[in-house]
Amino acid sequence: MRQNASRDWIRFSLVTLAIYFALQAVIILAHEYAHSTAAWLLGYTPTPLTVIWGNLVTMRGWDEGVPYDQLFPSGGKPAEALIGGIPLLMHAVFVVMCLYLLQRRTTTERRPLFYVLYWFVVINLAEIFSYIVMRPFAGGGDTGRFNQGLRLSPWFLLVAGTVFLVIALWILLARVMPRLDAVAGGNQVTHWIVVCFTAFILFLWGSGLRILSLYPDRQWKTGLIGVVAFFVWVLADHLRTSSQSA
Repeated sequence: MRQNASRDWIRFSLVTLAIYFALQAVIILAHEYAHSTAAWLLGYTPTPLTVIWGNLVTMRGWDEGVPYDQLFPSGGKPAEALIGGIPLLMHAVFVVMCLYLLQRRTTTERRPLFYVLYWFVVINLAEIFSYIVMRPFAGGGDTGRFNQGLRLSPWFLLVAGTVFLVIALWILLARVMPRLDAVAGGNQVTHWIVVCFTAFILFLWGSGLRILSLYPDRQWKTGLIGVVAFFVWVLADHLRTSSQSA
């Protein structure tokens, strides 16, 4: 019996990983092509096919191929803000749509769909966390281009984005996770596989660990936010389940 349970847990973990990496590839492509397509539609590039491809697993080496410095040598151009920030808006829209669907009974009854949508929203939230919390004051990148194009203080994006993140994460934890327990099998092992992997993706994989490894001499302390958030999420879920079972 225990051997069969172990096989089920391993199979569940492998399926989860396969779903995650497939969706991650989709999100990476959507993110980069959102940049290049916006630049093309606004008339700043002759084609939306300017994306420089990187690694779909490690997420490194990607670039939208938009020559920002040539097109926008000085700040104050709303087009720069739109091209640079459009993926963040896309991620936010995906999060809102998926959180709504994940709270619908019709979605919960379709377990494969629910599970795929769950990881889709987690990946999009992880992207928002990595930019809003990890890199709000960056001089370049998506947040830097958005702030420079609108001549905004980075604090605006940090505060507004953090409020959105807190609300979305609360909905995910308090309203979606209870439904997920039933969808994922309803036992302790699968529950903790999902909880720990969710926290890892949200706060470490594309943000905390990435900052710690890429910027060991400058921004590495920012990566510690992701480490702390990982343990806060696991603790918060423990408190949630404890209160429900009390």
